[in-house]
Amino acid sequence: MSVAVMKTKAETSLDEDFQKLRDRLPGGSGVLAVRNAAHQLFAERGLPHRRIEEWKYTDLRNAMKEALPVSIGDETPVTIADLIVALGPFAHVDAQRVVFVNGNFRKELSSVDAQSGVSVESLADKLEASGDADSGLLGEFGEGAPDDDVIVALNTAYSTDGTVVQVEPGAKIEKPLLLVYMRAGREAAFTAVRNVIEVGAGAEAQIIEAFVSLPGAADAGQANAVTRISVADGAKVAHAKCAADHGGQVTHLGNWAVHLGKEAQYDGFQLTQGVSLARHQIFVTFGGENARLDLSGIFLGRNNDHIDTTLVVDHAVPSCESRELFKGVLDDRARGIFQGKIIVKQIAQKTDGKQMSQALLLSPDAEFDSKPELEIFADDVACGHGATCMELDHDLMFYCRSRGIPEDVARVLLIESFIGEAIEKIEDEAVREAFTASAVSWLAAKK
Repeated sequence: MSVAVMKTKAETSLDEDFQKLRDRLPGGSGVLAVRNAAHQLFAERGLPHRRIEEWKYTDLRNAMKEALPVSIGDETPVTIADLIVALGPFAHVDAQRVVFVNGNFRKELSSVDAQSGVSVESLADKLEASGDADSGLLGEFGEGAPDDDVIVALNTAYSTDGTVVQVEPGAKIEKPLLLVYMRAGREAAFTAVRNVIEVGAGAEAQIIEAFVSLPGAADAGQANAVTRISVADGAKVAHAKCAADHGGQVTHLGNWAVHLGKEAQYDGFQLTQGVSLARHQIFVTFGGENARLDLSGIFLGRNNDHIDTTLVVDHAVPSCESRELFKGVLDDRARGIFQGKIIVKQIAQKTDGKQMSQALLLSPDAEFDSKPELEIFADDVACGHGATCMELDHDLMFYCRSRGIPEDVARVLLIESFIGEAIEKIEDEAVREAFTASAVSWLAAKK
């Protein structure tokens, strides 16, 4: 006997919206076929829920009560001055900008200089120009990501735009490439964007993703973002992301899929603050020997914020190194989750993998759930993981107060010191200062 599962209001809305909008989404018949297959997967599975092991701490089916209207062809007026305000400290980073407003590319707000060996294009423009030739560009999420991930499938079905970056072998992006995704206007909306970044052998690139909102934007918003990065042999990529909002009912579903070639280096960093519900999925696959991975992140939550970071690192070849460090600061009734899995295949001898998650609880009602996992099938490895949970040190607070430092200032100083270990992993000084300023502004905003 089979039991039919009733669809929620959100699932029904997403299904109906796709039927109405699929012919307006960019791409030819080949892309549409990929979208239809992805939507079919979503229609069969529905939104993830707590009975799925990877989602046991984040019941999206229950949390996402309704689906907002899909943003397509948005023309909300936004000026350069608005952009600077929305970016905050990131406006001071000397970078090339690719700007999207409510999921749609805005050429008049972007500033990308032509560089030899580097190509930056709008995904929608590329799909429209190429017709069916690039159907695989949208459908392929990249090695290391589950083929049946429902959130990625939802992105595949609905993606309206994104950035396609191609760095030729040996080339170097002189300035960081800042991808800006802004919420603006009073209409709450659902946006789906996809980035495809390919860095050739021996090349170097620095990518920053900023998900921000313009003051006065709708209190509610839903975003689904996928970034696929291929780092070829000997290439080096620094990749940082900030998901920041003004504290409304905002849902952010972020997905990274990274594939590393031989002797490649990938440094990733994520900052989450002011988002009521966030789920970050990171999938990394080592495809070549002697590659190096360094992942770090900070999640800052207050009120009823729910921030989930889930990563899977697949050591599929020998002699590779991975490091993961994630730190959270949780106040009020906020909840943080860290799920980190390191897989070491039988062939992956000489693997060196270390993982650490730490949380600072500022309230007795805050919660931190940590689920580190090691799946090791090789015998010559050095792997380990750890997790800690703590409150502010009262002795250090007393020391600061005894030196004349006000209590609220002392709290910020001690918390900044706690998260500093993760932020210091960002090599570029200007970028590091922007992330620090963003985090400190959140800390200082507590009334």
